[in-house]
Amino acid sequence: MGFDLNRHWANPSPWAHPTLHGVKQLIIDMYNNPKINLEFYIDIHAHSTMMNGFMYGNIFEDEERFQRQAVFPKLLCQNAEDFSYSSTSFNRDAVKAGTGRRFLGGLLNDTSYCYTLEVSFYSYILGGPASAVPYTEEAYMKLGRNVARTFLDYYRLNSLVERPLGTTPKTRKDKLPHFKCTAQRGPGNSHAGSKPEKRSQAHLKDQSLSTR
Repeated sequence: MGFDLNRHWANPSPWAHPTLHGVKQLIIDMYNNPKINLEFYIDIHAHSTMMNGFMYGNIFEDEERFQRQAVFPKLLCQNAEDFSYSSTSFNRDAVKAGTGRRFLGGLLNDTSYCYTLEVSFYSYILGGPASAVPYTEEAYMKLGRNVARTFLDYYRLNSLVERPLGTTPKTRKDKLPHFKCTAQRGPGNSHAGSKPEKRSQAHLKDQSLSTR
């Protein structure tokens, strides 16, 4: 119907945006369920102009929370040769207020992390601007596997797993290639190494959430 579904998270219509309405309600139900810890939300998109894979994250007044959300994309950059941390940015642009990443970042508590994972329609860069490698279906699937591997690294790093995740060779990381983060930069990015903006953040809370 011509809607950009990733701009209508604040008030999706069950008639005009049925899939978005259903997903949002599912996330709210999970968030309100005391038996579920909703820790990550990652919206996946293709990007029409930039190369590589990269992420968008949020800016928070709490600098510790702002820095903690940089951990996952940094780990992903170590696991995936086609993921660029230098192109990853953290922002709260008004034009993106209706995105899932922005809306849920204001709704969920400080133990939840919300990202947009962007992946180029065309290629990723290895070793310089002249080394563009076209994406293939297998390359996209490989990035997905690297995202899953990064979750394993993240929970090991943060000691959040109550029991071992199965037998994993201690030398696994030594056998993996260590990728250097690509240096492609987008204009106007706010990176995790900088201090967050001091403007107030609009918390777009759903009217149906009177209680948690």
